[in-house]
Amino acid sequence: ALQKWVNREISNFDYLIQLNTMAGRTYNDLAQYPVFPWILQDYTSEELDLNNPAVFRDLSKPIGVVNEKNAKAVKEKYNFEDPLGMIDKFHYGTHYSNAAGVMHYLIRVEPFTTLHIQLQSGRFDCADRQFHSIPATWQALMDNPNDVKELIPEFFYFPEFLENQNGFNLGQLQISKEVVNDVVLPKWAHSPEDFIYKHRKALESEYVSAHLHEWIDLIFGYKQRGPAAVEALNVFY
Repeated sequence: ALQKWVNREISNFDYLIQLNTMAGRTYNDLAQYPVFPWILQDYTSEELDLNNPAVFRDLSKPIGVVNEKNAKAVKEKYNFEDPLGMIDKFHYGTHYSNAAGVMHYLIRVEPFTTLHIQLQSGRFDCADRQFHSIPATWQALMDNPNDVKELIPEFFYFPEFLENQNGFNLGQLQISKEVVNDVVLPKWAHSPEDFIYKHRKALESEYVSAHLHEWIDLIFGYKQRGPAAVEALNVFY
């Protein structure tokens, strides 16, 4: 698979799916769901210019420290000593892929809607915690080193998860009173289909092809643990 990928006989998307499968990740287990990277950092421009490296996220860094400002807090957390010596050191107390995160993204689509409601004791979680906007989700990641959710493969092929086709009542945001309905898209996307098309194009772009291995090292490779993980600020609880 690696050789095929290097020779460009398979796409970045296909290679990531194969890596997820080899790592034991599967659509049949929310706790080991396939994980994909955030690849863009421009969710505000009117047009998306895939020839401009500045629109892409730095794939060599864990999502928690893509924003340089978060690195200090993350290092401080790691240097905290557990007085009982029971807990190994870590940079992040939460994970880049977990069942709640998958349900968060897929809340508008069954069976994930029902699973989310079960998780929240029989009702929808409060609107402000829902997945309601792609630009706002990215901004929250940049502002908060404790939120380290990466993406799921659906962001690259499944426009329906961005639409509230079932008309679920997801509540309204506290401050703006905005009703949570379809997911708010970046300005450069004119419809859910357009978002998926451009996002997939970004995944297969020259920039991502040249840097994807850096993210793979963090999630599936040698920077998962040990000294390389500590140096990369990539140690998880």
